[in-house]
Amino acid sequence: MNGRRSRTATIVAAATLALPLGAAESQSLRGSRASVNRMHRQAVRHDLHFYQTPAGVRRAAARGTFVRLSGNANYTLGAVRYPYVRPSTRTFVARLGGQYRKACGQRLVVTGAVRPATRQPWNASDQSVHPTGIAVDLRKPTTTKCRAWLRNTLLSLERAGVIEATEEYGPPHFHVAVFPTPYTQYVRRHTGAATLARTDRSSPHYRVRSGDTLWEISLRYDTTVGELMSANGLDDADLRPGQTLVVPGGN
Repeated sequence: MNGRRSRTATIVAAATLALPLGAAESQSLRGSRASVNRMHRQAVRHDLHFYQTPAGVRRAAARGTFVRLSGNANYTLGAVRYPYVRPSTRTFVARLGGQYRKACGQRLVVTGAVRPATRQPWNASDQSVHPTGIAVDLRKPTTTKCRAWLRNTLLSLERAGVIEATEEYGPPHFHVAVFPTPYTQYVRRHTGAATLARTDRSSPHYRVRSGDTLWEISLRYDTTVGELMSANGLDDADLRPGQTLVVPGGN
């Protein structure tokens, strides 16, 4: 992602659906270094690894750190070389795709996912979060109605503090970084933990044994304590034997 050639949708409302068209169109979509920094800070706060090579990406996918974007009735992939992302990012794509198809009558097109640092384009930012798997690129719709809908929806989510979005022009697309814990909490608040678990059907379950801690389970499954708590609606780290946990992205 290139902050100099981008237009950023710095966005924050609590609704998943679009804002009124006039409100969104009046917002500035111009990119900035501050937007790039916000994405990078989120990756660092979540202690995410910046994968350097294709081999590293493949190993992360084999471990379950990354999950595959396979496409469905609501979204498709357009020449994505490494179709893997973090579990929360796949949930974002699946939900947005469903909303987009309902609003526009066509499938959302994903044009980029995880991208190892050694495979970044020449104009990529040195703080790009594509190597962490939290970012996706979305093809810009060709119709005015659908472009406006997508801009508005991304703006609402950015205003909610769960993503950072940038509108870019070479080639035309939207770059979106999904913040794992804030977005997972957002989905749970709006749809409930059961819906979140159904959205990401690849997430396995773990039955808690005596002496288990969230920290040990997170290490075992290459996730984080925060993601475990978010996926299971936990307010604290106390566990009880026999409790069943959803493990986001676990293997």
